[in-house]
Formats: sequence, C-alpha cells, structure tokens
Amino acid sequence: MKLIYGIKDKPKFGQMIVFAIQQLLAIMAATLVVPVITSGSIEGGSMDPAAALFGAGIGTLVYVLFTKANSPVFLGSSFAFLGSMAAAFAGGVSVQLGFLGLIIGAVFAGLVYVVIALLVKAVGVGWLNKLMPTVVIGPTVAIIGLSLAGNAIGDLQTGGVKADDGTSVAAVLLCVLVGIVTLIVTTIASTFGKKMVKLIPFIIGILAGYAVATVFTVIGNAAGIDSLKVISFQSFANLVDGGFGLHTLIHVPEFTFLTAFGAFGELSGSYIGAIALAYVPVAFVVFAEHVADHKNISSIIEKDLLEDPGLSRTLLGDGVGSMAGALFGGCPNTTYGESIACVAITGNASVATIITTAILAIIVSFFAPFVAFVNSIPSCVMGGVCIALYGFIAVSGLKMVQKVDLEDNRNLFVVSTILICGIGGLTLSFGNGTVTITSIATALILGIIINQILSVKKSDK
Repeated sequence: MKLIYGIKDKPKFGQMIVFAIQQLLAIMAATLVVPVITSGSIEGGSMDPAAALFGAGIGTLVYVLFTKANSPVFLGSSFAFLGSMAAAFAGGVSVQLGFLGLIIGAVFAGLVYVVIALLVKAVGVGWLNKLMPTVVIGPTVAIIGLSLAGNAIGDLQTGGVKADDGTSVAAVLLCVLVGIVTLIVTTIASTFGKKMVKLIPFIIGILAGYAVATVFTVIGNAAGIDSLKVISFQSFANLVDGGFGLHTLIHVPEFTFLTAFGAFGELSGSYIGAIALAYVPVAFVVFAEHVADHKNISSIIEKDLLEDPGLSRTLLGDGVGSMAGALFGGCPNTTYGESIACVAITGNASVATIITTAILAIIVSFFAPFVAFVNSIPSCVMGGVCIALYGFIAVSGLKMVQKVDLEDNRNLFVVSTILICGIGGLTLSFGNGTVTITSIATALILGIIINQILSVKKSDK
C-alpha cells in the first residue's frame, strides 16, 4: 500500500495529536481490560487500569529508544500473560507480594527476550527465516486477526446497560445497529475521505457510533425502556461522587512498584521459582507472536524491520519495555495488532505519531475525564471498529499467503494446518493452567514442525 506518512515523517503538531488520539483509542480498550481481568484473582485488592496505560506508554517509549525510532509499533498489555499474572496471587499470598510477583515475572519474561536478542545478534536472522518462512508466517498473521473475530462480534452485540432480563433481543439488535453504523462510517471515512478525514477514520467512526448510542440512551432514559440504554454513564457518575473537586479531574494511578514496596521480606525461593515457571514458557510463546507481528508490519510498510533496525533491537525494545511497563502497571507488554492495523488502514507509519501516542497515554492516565469517557464507550461501538481492525490483520496475512505456491502440497498442508488449528482454538495447558500455549502459538509451532518435515522432500519443479 502507499503510505501517506513514512517512518521518518513528522505530521504537523495539531495533526499528530489527533493521529495519536486515534492510535490510543485503537489500543486502549484491550490495554485496560487485562488489569481488570486480573483483578478478579486478587483477594483484598485490584490492579489500576490507568497504571497499566501509563506502563504501556513507558514501555513503548523504551521500545522506540531501542529500535532507534525505526519501527512504528505500540506496546500494550499482553493477554498471553493473564494466567501468569493470576499465578502471582495464587496460594493465598498477600496483595503486596502478588504485586511484587508481577514485577519479578515481567523481569523473567523480559530476560527471555534479552537472551534471544543476544543470540540473534551473534548468529543473525537467517535461521529464523528458514524456521519461519512466508508459508508459516502468512497464515499465522491471518489467524491473529481471525482468532479475534469472536471478540469483535461479541462486543458488537453488547451495550453498556443490560436490559432487565439481560437477554433482550431488541437490546442486542440495537447494539448491532450502533456497531454497524460505527463500522460503515469508519469505512466511508477511510475510503472516500479527503486528507485529514482519511487519516482519522476510527475517531470519526467511534464518535458517530457514540452519538447514535447517546441518542438511543437518552430516549431510553426518558421513556424508561432499558433495552434502549446502550451507554452506561456510570464512569462519569463515579467522578463526581462526593461532589466536584480535584479528584474529578486528576487521578493518580496506583503504580505496581508502590503497592509492592515492602514485600521483599516475604519472598521465598519457592515463590520465585513458581513465578519463573509461570512467566518464562509464555515468553517463548509471545516471542513467536513478536516475529509474526514484525513481519506483518514489515509487509505493510515495505521495509524489513527484522533487518533494520534488526530483530535483536526489536526484541530488546519489547523485552526491556515490558519490564519497564510492568514496574508501573504490572502487565507485561507486547506488540499490538490493533496498532499495526491502524497503520495499515490509515497509511500513517510515522514513528513520531507512535511517540506522541505513548506520551499521550502517560498523560491521560492522570486525566480522569478521558479515562471515564473511554470506559463509557459501549462495547458495540468498539466491536464495529474492531471488525475493521482485526479484519485488516487477517487480510495482511492472507496477502502474504498469495506469494506462496499453493499448488505444492507441502505448502498447502502447512497453511491448512495453521489456519484450522488457529481458528479452531487449539490450546495446550500445563501446570493446572498456569502455563497456556495460545491457539496462535500452537498453530505456529505445528506449522513449523510440518514445514520442516515436508521440506526434506525436494521440489518436483
């Protein structure tokens, strides 16, 4: 595709702020959800989503530093480590020790990346290209998007306020309508928009969907019809609990290192070993997704990021950035497909935009009204946006597959195995669910194995 802004381009300041807000909206929902899910494993405490957002901003800046501002990728909270994070609080450990475990675990995971980066620096990436050629990476990238299809459709059918029975057909249909409006406005803005409009289709789509949802919600409140209440404004109501004051505008995130402070005396060798066992295997799994994501963005911007700035640098940026992010937000970070899809759809690969997004994430983590607004965006609106985002990830992978000779049975078996195992959701769990190999990683591993076995056969052509 033709990029409107290349890696080194710097949009005008005002435009860059708007582009950064769009990137932030694309990644924010998923980044905030990870700590919310993990909070269910914490007895007597919870993780602060705003701190995770702050950590994502810090992690991304570290990544940009290590990659010499040559890779337009944003890092956000990783879903792959959900089981690992829950393990930090298992066995009745104190809240403080559990939060310290989050930091220790992220360090273990980051060190895996550092070790692999040093290996890559020493021997190059030739072995990786042989291990993960296009016939393996293409379908893997495709299932990264396709595996999220259920999430997008699930969100599309969900509003902010449930009807009395929680299963109202009218409520579901209304949510779908709002989501489809969001999707259509986004696609029209991206396809037919001129100049600035073409560059911010997600902001326009989200605002359009939010406006439609607000109209129905106002009608629902006036008429007392719960099924029309698509938006929950509870996040705004929480801001003014106890009246207006500084807390209405400013929210100081509960940083992980502050909560963990003082728990060092509770550490034991068995606990550290359990944390290592929970995090290290998952880090190897996420490494495979790191490679797939960077090959995907490389195909979009038509520049091989595994060569420049180099896989060793992207791994160091991801690993050290993940450690730094977890120090503040508790969540190990990872490259975000939503961010990559945003680059693909808008044609804006400016690293300056990514830097601005990271800084904006840090700032808005303290700005309570913005966090409240994001929390109030109905799931159906984000579902409409995610249909486009996840779809573009899938299509990027399929475009890679186009370059593969599928008349050759070797390639056909590799691609078909990865697609079916990935879409079918084949996962492998060990240690009572402490370590889970995701469907994407499982499909990738099987694809690598089959490709290596079948590569023994010489080509007939």
